[in-house]
Amino acid sequence: MDLSTTYLGLDLPHPLVVGASPMAHDLSTVRRLEDAGAAAIVMHSLFEEQISQEQAATIHHIEAHAESFAEALSYFPRPSEFALGPEQYLEQVSRIKAAVGIPVIASLNGATAGGWAKYASRIQQAGADALELNVYFLATDPEETGGEVERRTLDVLRSVRQAVTIPVAVKLSPFYSSVANLAAGLAEAGADGLVLFNRFYQPEIDVEELEVVPRLELSTSAELLLRLRWLAVLFGRVRSSLAATGGVHSATDAIKAVMAGADAVQMVSALLVRGPQYLRTVLEEIKSWMEAHEYESLRQMRGSMSLTRCPDPQAFERGNYIRVLQGWPNAART
Repeated sequence: MDLSTTYLGLDLPHPLVVGASPMAHDLSTVRRLEDAGAAAIVMHSLFEEQISQEQAATIHHIEAHAESFAEALSYFPRPSEFALGPEQYLEQVSRIKAAVGIPVIASLNGATAGGWAKYASRIQQAGADALELNVYFLATDPEETGGEVERRTLDVLRSVRQAVTIPVAVKLSPFYSSVANLAAGLAEAGADGLVLFNRFYQPEIDVEELEVVPRLELSTSAELLLRLRWLAVLFGRVRSSLAATGGVHSATDAIKAVMAGADAVQMVSALLVRGPQYLRTVLEEIKSWMEAHEYESLRQMRGSMSLTRCPDPQAFERGNYIRVLQGWPNAART
């Protein structure tokens, strides 16, 4: 049985990739992930704000005057609060590369095109096999159009693309007005892969302290549905590799993602809860399912449930929408 796949031009033995998470902070955990069968590992993100602070030599200034504008500083962590600074991040890339034999995909998280993007070349020099570009930006300015938001994302990619020769994937959010059009534009601009989708963490309101507080909740399999829809829409329509992230908790989830069109599936929340060894369980269950259903290879499965077989995807989607709404009262009466 052949579970091999190609993602970002990297030949992988199977599609299970460890997504960006704190698990990359610890070398022993990284080794355990490799031992459990991880095909590749994505490091946690290095943020634009960290790099920009270092380049402007403002870290000392910020620490020295922290109390003079504490409210403004509260929006971002201080440099000491980040798990790794820019230089330490490069060292961690090199350490992980030396510790394991699987591909290591670094991650840059930014929202604007600028000099920070050139740091990607240093990440390449540190030994990263590929780079995941996480464009985390929430459009809150009513004067900024959807087209301008999309150009921002394209500009960030072009800036990074000019700095490196290793493969670059763009991790997208689902909140663009035309995901398919932007995906095609990113592929044309040099994105070797598209990762669907980034999870936007919603802040909570503390009604007693009258504060907005961060809140992080791990994903569930229910979140996979949105990823499946857009994997199915984009498969065969863009040249970039496709990866699913968010909602992959089981072998069945991974199989669905591949059937929709994914080259790779990223797992994080399930591994944080169950531990690195859970990867081995999921991989064995994928093999068992494929054997029971007489699949000889992953390629045979990939894209089999995409919309490429549908002459009018828009009509297909709208038809499903109508069936769901009309079926609800009928199901409730039975």
